[in-house]
Amino acid sequence: MKEGSLEAPIRHPLAWTDPDFYDEAKLDEELRRVFDICHGCRRCFNLCDSFPRLFDLVDESATGELDSVQSADFKPVVDACTLCDMCFLTKCPYVPPHEFNLDFPHLMLRYRAIEHKKQGTPFVLKQVTETDRNGKMAAPVAGIANWVSDRKNGMTRGAMESVAGIDKRADLPKFHAKTFTRAAKSDVPTVNAQAPAYGRKAALYATCFVNFNNPDTGMAARRVLAKNGVQTEVVYPSCCGMPQLEQGDIAAVAEKAKNVAREMKPWIDQGYDIVSLTPSCTLMLKFEWPLILPDDEDVKRLSAATKDISEYLVDIAKKEGLAEGIRPLDGGVTVHIACHARAQNIGQKAAEMLRLIPETKVSVIERCSGHGGSWGIFKENFDIALKVGKPVSRQALKEANKYVVSECPLAGMHILQGMEAIDEKAAIPSQSEHPIELVAKAYGL
Repeated sequence: MKEGSLEAPIRHPLAWTDPDFYDEAKLDEELRRVFDICHGCRRCFNLCDSFPRLFDLVDESATGELDSVQSADFKPVVDACTLCDMCFLTKCPYVPPHEFNLDFPHLMLRYRAIEHKKQGTPFVLKQVTETDRNGKMAAPVAGIANWVSDRKNGMTRGAMESVAGIDKRADLPKFHAKTFTRAAKSDVPTVNAQAPAYGRKAALYATCFVNFNNPDTGMAARRVLAKNGVQTEVVYPSCCGMPQLEQGDIAAVAEKAKNVAREMKPWIDQGYDIVSLTPSCTLMLKFEWPLILPDDEDVKRLSAATKDISEYLVDIAKKEGLAEGIRPLDGGVTVHIACHARAQNIGQKAAEMLRLIPETKVSVIERCSGHGGSWGIFKENFDIALKVGKPVSRQALKEANKYVVSECPLAGMHILQGMEAIDEKAAIPSQSEHPIELVAKAYGL
């Protein structure tokens, strides 16, 4: 065994069906083992707020060691974890196969799973996690829903903060009356038979966010792929379960995984690649689902067949070459590499994709935006989220490019809001797009 985790990291399946997984005494023993190692290492101090909270908790205790810290005081450390996986993938020298066998995010997930088993998901968080239901309800009244959720609406947002704890300053995603799956039925792009990649077939996993909140991303992806000779079908059985995973409801995630994998199976059988449009969802399909259901053959096949949209277009560029017609953009691009894209261990595919656009400046930011899924919108977290993401927003302001984009739509929104908080007089883009939307612009689509 080499020091410093020089071997490729491996991740063990989650033992969530084992009764010992929910044994609180055994959990506390493992928390103390891991926290003691983390306190002595401190390599993750700048990733998120979990580690500063942990280090302060121990440093300020009576002995300055973990032995004088009460187990009840661990909860704020757990609550600050956004399950971004960056500590496991990029920082920790003690992940498997190292004998210390640390998996900090999955330990935090275990803590939350025990909480969920004891008391369920709190009411407000439960409503936030019902993304499919919320999207379906909001679509017919999208204008009203967006008016209510607009942060400039002091009356409704103040009430929302009082009742639900959602910070009135936080930007919230907008809903669309015409979902991506609905729009895709009437807007089918012509496949370019002259493209080098002609013959490829891809089933686009719409994801709840693209389907209900940002169909422009899906339409851009479909048009770019058609331009490059790829026949596409839009498929959306249900949400991937990331919102439930964040709350420790692993059983709900497993059920979604089984259902989605079963519905995706016929497309894989027909030779379709599976292309996911949001990196958090791609991460679930590729890595989290197989760790939750390691013996499910449909889940395994789906994992092997899935690529992120940026990853997929770069794959086309490298193997067959892109179709002609891509032109420079009229301004530079600052691209944020989302944590859940980094956690896929595929490299900076969004940046690689944007560099396929000729004569266009691409500036890369590879650091946490601070948003953390639904975590950053709540009142107790919003200021911390801005603080964690401030270096990203500061760098984006310094680059002063026309476009600021992120594969993660929530991160993109949060970065723009952070830029505004630093300098409200600066020239800030009105919106943050997915990088694939800029490729569509470069193609004139």
